[in-house]
Amino acid sequence: MMSIRSTTALTIAGLAGLGLLTACGGDSDSDEGASGKVSITVASDAGLTPEAISSYDQQIATFRKKYPNIEVKREEYTWTGPTFAAKLAGGTLPDVFTLPFTDGRTLIARRQVADISDEISKLPYANSFNPNVVAAGKSDDGSVELVPIAAYGQALHYNRALFEEAGLDPDKPPTTWAEIRSAADQIAEKTGQAGYAVMTKGNTGGWILSTEAYAMGGRMTQANGDEQKATVDNAGAKEALRLVQDMRWQDDSMGSNFGYDWNGINQAFAAGKIGMFVTGGGTYDNLVSQNEIKPDDYGLTVLPLEGADAGVLGGGTLAAVSVKADDAEKAAAVKWIDFFYMQKLITQEGAVRDAQNRQTDKQPVGTPQLPVFDQATEQKRLEWIKSYVDVPLEQMTNYTSAAFQQPLVPEPPVATQDLYAALDPVVQKVLTDRNANVDELLSQANSEVQNVLDRG
Repeated sequence: MMSIRSTTALTIAGLAGLGLLTACGGDSDSDEGASGKVSITVASDAGLTPEAISSYDQQIATFRKKYPNIEVKREEYTWTGPTFAAKLAGGTLPDVFTLPFTDGRTLIARRQVADISDEISKLPYANSFNPNVVAAGKSDDGSVELVPIAAYGQALHYNRALFEEAGLDPDKPPTTWAEIRSAADQIAEKTGQAGYAVMTKGNTGGWILSTEAYAMGGRMTQANGDEQKATVDNAGAKEALRLVQDMRWQDDSMGSNFGYDWNGINQAFAAGKIGMFVTGGGTYDNLVSQNEIKPDDYGLTVLPLEGADAGVLGGGTLAAVSVKADDAEKAAAVKWIDFFYMQKLITQEGAVRDAQNRQTDKQPVGTPQLPVFDQATEQKRLEWIKSYVDVPLEQMTNYTSAAFQQPLVPEPPVATQDLYAALDPVVQKVLTDRNANVDELLSQANSEVQNVLDRG
């Protein structure tokens, strides 16, 4: 989904690129003049701190200096499955918005987003994307219609203060699922807070269950020729659900809130109410800009991978343009995407300007992320901003030293959000009903998902 949740995301989400605009595909500063002024609305995460809002508005002002004929209006927007579907159907999305990798190809096929492939093809880096990343924004004919702006692999986030209070070493986080269970039990017993928590609402329950299943060797769908077969009742998913079931009912180490969505669990974690939880590896940006986490309390490590074919669920965030946009609005929208999201990733000028602005406005600089372009480009970016990095990287070394070596497995490729939605009530049931039957619940969900896949 997205560090929007993410997105990404998230991620989705915390993805406010603050780069210095350079010319986009050779366009001049005033190339909108022939057709007059154009106005676009652009997505801004809901719930940003005043400093983050200030950073965003500053970038709009900088953009306007470069393109005085483009009026940009910020509109609060955070992707969630149900709200996105309603806004899409109602035509109320901003002109530029973000969405998880899982939605990209479906929306393109259904023509529910604008085709901006011509505008994207004119960008100087159009052929330099990480092929595994850009695939999420491609149409069947191979043209890029959505711009990948961030990628992630799932990770284990933990509260160092709660670890210390519970008598655990925060520099040695769990490396197996059994150790996660043991640490959660100890945190709950010693601190009274939830040792481990999971999301359950807005398709996030299915997302995290899929993540845990992948880490235990499971897969939620399987290709059968040109068709997809539902396999949500796989051994990894069963093992993951039984682990959560035991932590909930035997250990009582998961607290009392079993209705978290992505925003809610971030808020609770930042407030020190959760010892560990799973989400995208780059979520630290969101925890700072939206939840004001104490940096000293934050820890990040890789997910334990156990069993044959175990892997890390990976995804990311795409920038899209409303299907209602006319040609002038599409051109303006791609200029904004290039300015706001991309320049900080590929140019020294953009990366440094981004770092300077973020530092001035008390936003994190240097949060680890998977590269949208190749690893060499990412290493250049890190060198450019090295002197500005202020995130607690020493508290993330268990992640940064191993994350890029872990096998990254994409999310289920078809009807992903429907699959996740079908699993939300399964996770909720396991956490709220002591007598929940894991095998039966997953079998029922598997039939539901297969029906969705069969409908195409």
